[in-house]
Amino acid sequence: MSDNALVQPKKSPLPAWLRAMRPKQWVKNILVFAAPVASGALFDPRVLANTVWAFVAFSLISASIYLINDVRDVEADRLHPKKQFRPIAAGELGASPALILAGATAVASLAIGWWVAPMLGVTLAVYWVLQVWYSMFLKHQPIIDLAMVAAGFLLRAVAGGVASGIELSQWFLLVASFGSLFMVAGKRYSEMKELGSDAGTRASLERYSLSYLRFVWAISCSIVIMSYSLWTFEHRANEPWGVPWTTISIVPFTLALLRYAMDIDAGNAGEPEDVVLNDRVLQGLAVLWLIPLGIGIFVH
Repeated sequence: MSDNALVQPKKSPLPAWLRAMRPKQWVKNILVFAAPVASGALFDPRVLANTVWAFVAFSLISASIYLINDVRDVEADRLHPKKQFRPIAAGELGASPALILAGATAVASLAIGWWVAPMLGVTLAVYWVLQVWYSMFLKHQPIIDLAMVAAGFLLRAVAGGVASGIELSQWFLLVASFGSLFMVAGKRYSEMKELGSDAGTRASLERYSLSYLRFVWAISCSIVIMSYSLWTFEHRANEPWGVPWTTISIVPFTLALLRYAMDIDAGNAGEPEDVVLNDRVLQGLAVLWLIPLGIGIFVH
């Protein structure tokens, strides 16, 4: 029995075609709620409905990309201690059915996006084109691969705004952009620390060093904290009871980023959704961040 077989995860009750769409990773699409929350418009019925549809559309379009990516990377995934158990790499789902499903989910996503708002449809189309281009041509190019994956996170945040015509501030875009780069650089750092640069699972890792990736996620984290802080300072005059609630939220926000950085440094952030779903301290800090932020934005 191989060493990899010893770490085989518990069999999921979900069918192979659904597992291949990686529903656990749809947690990333919660980013579509960021713009409606930041603008204070989330609980407007129209905005809430559009945001939920944007979440569904992004889950479908990202599933399409996951399927295409897994078909292209099937051989490399079979060398990976965790990815080898994905349905396509494990032989549970054939390449042809996977590509048909990828096409169906992409069409459904674009139809929903165009129905909700034409600009949402455009955002989804841009995301799909960029990610397919990344999967086919740019995945193994250092620096470019960081930018392309970060763009995917950024477009999720943008989608929540364009779905309801919400204006996106400069600070929001900076937080979303460098927050995305922080997560992606941290993901690569964790992969490299866990597997090494010569594991054969991602060619771009051969061109990185741990110190370089640490530099990227450290400077990205700094810019996120600075941009978020500047955004909160703009809201102090309008907050209830004269208390700077959004400014107070800087503390748990910063602590949450530092906690996530600790997971990165330990090599545990190769799958960001696993960190979010399993780190109870990080979840607690997120709650402590959302409470003053929510009061500052929604209570008048």
